[in-house]
Amino acid sequence: MDRSRRLSLSGMNVNEAARIMIAAGVALAALGLFLPHLAKLDFFGKLPGDVRIGGENFSFYFPLAMCLIVSAALTLVFGFFGKK
Repeated sequence: MDRSRRLSLSGMNVNEAARIMIAAGVALAALGLFLPHLAKLDFFGKLPGDVRIGGENFSFYFPLAMCLIVSAALTLVFGFFGKK
């Protein structure tokens, strides 16, 4: 039995785990490159359902609608790629 078969992470061999970590790193790098351009879009932060509370010395912002959109998108992506 070779070394990569012997070392396992939850039933996954080391080579598969390395591929997943590299793919996650590439995805995070792509997100980091895309994120500054997302701030230039006009709809971000102005969706209906976003909670914005402001006072004289206090402000609170929670993007509830954006969280729901991102959650639905990630659910679809992981559901699509998660099936074997």
